[in-house]
Amino acid sequence: MSQTLIRYRDDASDRTVQNRRLRRTRLVRWVLMGGGILAVVIGGALYWLNTGRWVSTSDAYVEADVQMVSTDVSGIVDSIPVHEGETVKQGAVLFRLDPQKFDIALQNAQASLAQTRLNLESMKADYQAADSTVAVRQAQVKDDAVTYQRLATLVRSSAATRQQVDDALYKLEADQQGVLAAQAQAKSLLAKLGGSAGAAVDQMPAWKQAQAQVKEAQRQLDHATVRAPYDGVVTQVAKLQQGMFLAAGTPAFGLVSSDDVWVQAEPKETSLTYARPGDAATVSIDAYPNRTFHGEVASVAPATDQQFSLLPAQNSSGNWVKVVQRVPVRISLNLTKDSPPLSAGMSASVSIDTGHERSLGDLF
Repeated sequence: MSQTLIRYRDDASDRTVQNRRLRRTRLVRWVLMGGGILAVVIGGALYWLNTGRWVSTSDAYVEADVQMVSTDVSGIVDSIPVHEGETVKQGAVLFRLDPQKFDIALQNAQASLAQTRLNLESMKADYQAADSTVAVRQAQVKDDAVTYQRLATLVRSSAATRQQVDDALYKLEADQQGVLAAQAQAKSLLAKLGGSAGAAVDQMPAWKQAQAQVKEAQRQLDHATVRAPYDGVVTQVAKLQQGMFLAAGTPAFGLVSSDDVWVQAEPKETSLTYARPGDAATVSIDAYPNRTFHGEVASVAPATDQQFSLLPAQNSSGNWVKVVQRVPVRISLNLTKDSPPLSAGMSASVSIDTGHERSLGDLF
């Protein structure tokens, strides 16, 4: 009996211990589950609060002013004093066209200008002679009129014949037409002189036209020598060969700026809510993974690249899919003499510090 009672008490004690362990296990499980959920919520909240400040994208590339060098005159390539990859300063000679035909054209224009001066001086003298001829003929007309009136009076008293009167009238009318012809010739010469015979030759239209031809010939001669528009590095020089004919406007080779270098980033439009020009930015270039470049936002494009495409999207039909657009952002870099060389087209990653800090109030 006593053994049975002891055994019963031991079993009850064991069940009590097991119940306590089970309750403790359930409590620990709920604490762990609740704590895990709470940690995820707190961690997510902290991440959300701290990530609204930065705009990051790996869709970014190094850009620079790239120009395909050309000229607006045609000619035979005479010399190419630069070589592939050579660094040139602004104003350095890149290539020259054969100047012979341009020299000939300039000399011809200068000769035409000199001849124009002689022609204008001759016209001025001719105009003065024509003006004097008009005065002489007008005086002759006055004399003819007096003679005619005298004879017309004498014919009444038979002191003059009718034939003499008719001859005097004919001479008067002929000389009057001569005055008109001389006046017309003087007027024509005056028009060729620009309406003012006393004006200086270099103010007359014919002179200005000939002078403009000289300037155009000089311009073409100057443009036969092509110079670097800015500091940079020449590339693809082998496309141009000495002796080949280069048509006006045909690209000769490339010139990449060595000073004006920036990064073109293409972040999503949804991440640019608080990005503004002047925001600080950090840039990493794939070619230099262990180096960080610093800069700032120079500009945020007023339009997406899609707006400048050959066939921009037309959404008026209603049959379209909305796609998040990317907006070009220009990052100016703070480069120093110790900065490694950057080539246009290099891949980059950009992080922009907008300075904006999220708060829990943004959730409501």
